[in-house]
Amino acid sequence: MDFLRPASWEEALAAKAAHPTAVPIAGGTDVMVEINFDHRRPAYLLDLNRVSELYDWESGETSVRLGASVPYARIMAHLRRELPGLALASHTVASPQIRNRGGVGGNLGTASPAGDAHPALLAAGAEVEAESVRGSRRIPIDDFYTGVKRNALEPDELIRAVHVARATGPQQYSKVGTRNAMVIAVCAFGLALHPGTRTVRTGIGSAAPTPVRATAAEEFLGAALEEERSWDSGAPLAPSVVSRFAELVAGACNPIDDVRGTARYRRHAIGVLARRQLGWTWDQYRGARTLEGAA
Repeated sequence: MDFLRPASWEEALAAKAAHPTAVPIAGGTDVMVEINFDHRRPAYLLDLNRVSELYDWESGETSVRLGASVPYARIMAHLRRELPGLALASHTVASPQIRNRGGVGGNLGTASPAGDAHPALLAAGAEVEAESVRGSRRIPIDDFYTGVKRNALEPDELIRAVHVARATGPQQYSKVGTRNAMVIAVCAFGLALHPGTRTVRTGIGSAAPTPVRATAAEEFLGAALEEERSWDSGAPLAPSVVSRFAELVAGACNPIDDVRGTARYRRHAIGVLARRQLGWTWDQYRGARTLEGAA
């Protein structure tokens, strides 16, 4: 195994172009596990730790550009307001040591359906900035996951950053596991309300071959909120709406039985998470509207 260690982004792109099979490594929280257990033995490792720009983020007026190697700990500490769903997901990642090393770029590169960041990125409608010596492009998160541990990157491309819209409404994230720390998700769910566009987005993790959205549930809830003029009134949601939303979210799953849980349990748990998160986010939305009215 050869170890490539570029000192700049340009050198990293050149190395990836010369060795398309090279596996990028930054935090190493996914790649090193596979190597240590001899599940993977790449011919080349491409160490990105010296590429300092991958650790930077920029918070613009409408979106945040998050470098691929920004650690989860920094997202938790500095971007709670801008990216609340992703900050909540970051809290659930393994241990403090791993949160200080791992970043969103690694989750995206591995593309495991159990990756903690995926539901939050789907719910937020993120875009992945990919680049090669041929140029750069932005891949909508909905198009990024192409199969089990497969993504839309070309062999010579690297993930440079992730673009995530600043939250304009409440966002939630939670996952089910055998304990609170150092656990791979049995299943996970993310929900984001987007009042500016009057839309709802979801993200489901570890309950299908890839991270997925519950689009039927999103459309149902969006239509219900419009029909009842709930975006404007902030009125409580009818229990029937909450229940139907949870049913549709559970129906979007395509889980399997494995050592962490059964398909039946995953589907049930996702429905429970969806029902709870809808209650939490809508209560937050109503509270914010009340404060705006008082001001």
